[in-house]
Amino acid sequence: MNAITRRGFLGLSAGLSAAAVAGCGSGPTGAATTPKAGGRLRAAFAGGGAKEVLDPHLANLFVEAARSKALFDKLADLGPDVAAQPRLAERWEPNADLTRWRITLRQAVFHDGRPVRAADVLSSYARILDPARGFRAKSSLSVIDLANSRAVDDRTVEFALTRPFVEFPNVLAAFGAYIVPEGAEDFSRPVGSGPFAFVSFEPGKSVLLKRNPDYWEGAAHLDELQFVIANEESARVNALLGGQVDYAHDLTPTTARAHASGDRMTVVRSPNSAVQAFAMKLDRAPFDNRDLREAMFLLADRPQLVESTLAGAGQVGNDLYGKGYQYYADDIPQRVRDLDKAKHLIRKAGAEGMTIRLNTSTAAAGMVEAATIFADQAKGSGLTIEVVTGNKDTYWADILKDGVMSSFRSGAMPIETHIAQRLLSTSGTNVTKWARPGFDALYEKAVSTADATARAAVYGDMQRMLHAEGGYLMWGFADWIVGTATTVGGVSTAPANTLDWARFDKVWLG
Repeated sequence: MNAITRRGFLGLSAGLSAAAVAGCGSGPTGAATTPKAGGRLRAAFAGGGAKEVLDPHLANLFVEAARSKALFDKLADLGPDVAAQPRLAERWEPNADLTRWRITLRQAVFHDGRPVRAADVLSSYARILDPARGFRAKSSLSVIDLANSRAVDDRTVEFALTRPFVEFPNVLAAFGAYIVPEGAEDFSRPVGSGPFAFVSFEPGKSVLLKRNPDYWEGAAHLDELQFVIANEESARVNALLGGQVDYAHDLTPTTARAHASGDRMTVVRSPNSAVQAFAMKLDRAPFDNRDLREAMFLLADRPQLVESTLAGAGQVGNDLYGKGYQYYADDIPQRVRDLDKAKHLIRKAGAEGMTIRLNTSTAAAGMVEAATIFADQAKGSGLTIEVVTGNKDTYWADILKDGVMSSFRSGAMPIETHIAQRLLSTSGTNVTKWARPGFDALYEKAVSTADATARAAVYGDMQRMLHAEGGYLMWGFADWIVGTATTVGGVSTAPANTLDWARFDKVWLG
């Protein structure tokens, strides 16, 4: 099937309505409640064009992640609370000082019948860690001392680490850390151990897969799974309404709300899938002043931002990452708008009459709209927020080094990973320039603390420090939204980028 274009489906939406809204739990949903075997499910995603590949270590786009999940397995993946849970790893066990981890592999086979062995795991990780390559999972796996790691036997791997690290399961679950056969380099006809096996591939158009009857977790309900490309949301929606596809990925909140009372498709929401925020740089004026940062927190009307920007498809944030995730500090009181106190703090900071540039972009949906609303919320405070829209192609690199305040968005990941990547003095994507030796020391304490209760307490202390002094104004957590045909069942509402998101081996056609 060719890539779906908007022009090809312009006429399909006339007079059609869509979508009863599904619940917001973490389990599967859909109108077809009884699993049924057979059929081909056609899933429409935005794609990457004619240069697309099926190499799972190069996965970056949502469609690439979903295809990789169908074809391959990781040693671990993220559960509904974004905590790591075993997959190809049947179990894991650290030594006393958390510097060596022994992984026992479950009995699984690749699509060509070969068993998944320790040698395949070590070869896959060596490929990802190759300094000559730019694989996304490399930074996550960098804690592994591969030269001193070994295969104990075919089903046992012993990983040596560069330092004590109790959160090593997060590494095993890292985005793109898939296990491929030893020595695999040609992915034109990929061989994995996932629930679906390769049939055909037209780059930028279609991938067709078939059920793997020997999958270690049990065969999929579907006979076949086809990924088709439709880059525009309107094309995906119209294809779904017209019966050309059964699953449409990434719908906007506005679309979901507009079709909430129809009966031609089901809308499935995955809560807490993406944080929406503004990032203030702490290493330069004016946000090197803590009073002014607090004033910005107090200017935000979070319910209005969620309602206006996300069309209500989300929850208010409390200036901390990972609401509902493992270790989230939900005991910290929710911040609310307080204009009078904000004005007092602005005067105290000597910032009255100041104009602050808020950099934003169309690089992520809703960022420009949220920036505009926040600028309006700041009126009457003594500050003027000037919204500046930048180049979407260079935006994320630009805001790392330039400006003082910017729009920010992130998908789901463990709170530990968020801290490691964005909030340590050595973090490569530290957009707020938060650098506190005491905070770094708490992180090292957390990841080297074996006792779960004690470790959670350290993460709580870190989040209290961030809430009081940090530079992220995290105002909301957005739902991820997909649409399905009413005959589709088993689509999970787990956060995007976790195990059960876009997991088609658990989906069926009624």
